[in-house]
Amino acid sequence: MKSKTPYHPPQKILERYADVLVNFGLNGGKGIRRGETVLLIISESARPLLIELRKTITRAGGNIILRYIPEDEARYTFSKDFYLLAQKHQLEYFPRHHFKGTVEDTDHVLTVLSEDPNGLKGAPADKISTHTQVLTTLRSLYRKKEEKGTLTWSLALYGTEEQAREAGLSLKAYWEQIIRACFLDTPNPISQWKNIFKKLEKYRNKLTALKIKSVHIKGPDTDLTILLGKKRKWLGGGGSNIPTFEIFVSPDWRGTEGWMKFNQPLYYLGNKIAGVELWFKNGVVVKSKAKTNHTLLQKMIAATNGDKVGEFSLTDKRFSRITKFMAHTLFDENMGGKNGNTHIALGSAYKESYTGDAKKTTPKEWDTLGFNESSVHTDIISTAPRTVTATLANGKEKVIYRNGMFTL
Repeated sequence: MKSKTPYHPPQKILERYADVLVNFGLNGGKGIRRGETVLLIISESARPLLIELRKTITRAGGNIILRYIPEDEARYTFSKDFYLLAQKHQLEYFPRHHFKGTVEDTDHVLTVLSEDPNGLKGAPADKISTHTQVLTTLRSLYRKKEEKGTLTWSLALYGTEEQAREAGLSLKAYWEQIIRACFLDTPNPISQWKNIFKKLEKYRNKLTALKIKSVHIKGPDTDLTILLGKKRKWLGGGGSNIPTFEIFVSPDWRGTEGWMKFNQPLYYLGNKIAGVELWFKNGVVVKSKAKTNHTLLQKMIAATNGDKVGEFSLTDKRFSRITKFMAHTLFDENMGGKNGNTHIALGSAYKESYTGDAKKTTPKEWDTLGFNESSVHTDIISTAPRTVTATLANGKEKVIYRNGMFTL
C-alpha cells in the first residue's frame, strides 16, 4: 500500500544508522581506522543517508570513493533500458583497469541497497544473465583481496516506496522494521550489536564443537538431509550484513538428499519467483517447482553448479527483531517472527567455513572437500516450522533447532 504522506526517517535515526555501518559494520565489528578508504556504493534514493555516511566516514578519518548510482540502476547492474538496447559486445564489456585500480585502492566496501524490486521486470533475462556473468570477474577481485585479510564489506538497506509496496507495507511500517532490526530505536545501537554478536558467537562455537556429520531438516513441508563434510565451522555475525542474525555453514554439496519447500519468494534477474520446491539426489537438484516463474527458476538452477547447495542457515527468533516480509533477501534471510527461518543457498560456498588455511588450499582440494564453486549464490528462504536434528561424528543424534530456536 502506498503511503498517503511521504515518510522520511528522522535525522537521529539516519545518524545512528551511519554510525552503525561505519563504526561497526565495517572491519568485522571494529569500524574503520584513520586513513583507510571506503568505497561507498549508494543510489540517489538513499541520498539522506549518503549525507550522514560522508560525515561519519570523515569524522573517523576515512577517505571516500563514491559510486553514486542513478535511481533506475542497482549496484553494478544497469537500467532496464540498457538491457533492452545493448548489443552483445556492450553486455560483455568489462573496464578491467578501472575496476582493478578501484579494488586496489579500497580497504572497505559499504553498499546501501535501495533498488526497485521490479525495476528490471520485462528486461531480457538472457541479457541480464550475460552481463551479470561478466561481473563475476569483479567479484573475484574483491574476493581475493578479502581472503588476504585486506578488505572488509557490509550491506545495508534504505527503504523506498517501491520496496515497501512490494512487501505490502506502508513506507513508515517498512522503515519501522529497519529501525527495529538495526536497533536504531535505542540510544546506543552499537552496544546492542556487540551484545547480539556475543550471543551468535556462543552458539556458533557450540555448533562447531559438536562435530556435526549431517543435519536432518524436518517439517510439514520438508524432509531434507545435508552433509556438512570435513573441516567445517559455522559462521555468523561479523558485520558483513546489517542486520544479521543467522548462523550458517557451507556444507559438502554431495551429501544433500530429500525435499524442501520454501514459503518466501526470491527475486532473480529482476523477477519474482514464488512457491519454490526443490528435490535433491546425490547433492544435485533433480526436480523443481514454482508457482510463478518456474522457467526462470530452472534457468537459475542451470547455471554452472547452480544446482548444488553452497550454504545452510538458521536464524534464532530470540535474536532477530524482524517480524514482517520485506521483499529483500538481506532482511528476509534474517527474519525472526514465530518460527525463525531456515534457508539454503544454491550456488557458491563460503570458503570462510573451512577450518584450514584457505590461502594454501588448491582448487582440487576445494573440490575434494565438497565446497561448491559457482557464479551464482541465491538464497531461498522458509519461515515454516522446522526441527533440525544433527547426526554427530560419533553416530549420536541431537536436536539443535526447534520452534525457531537453537536448543543447545
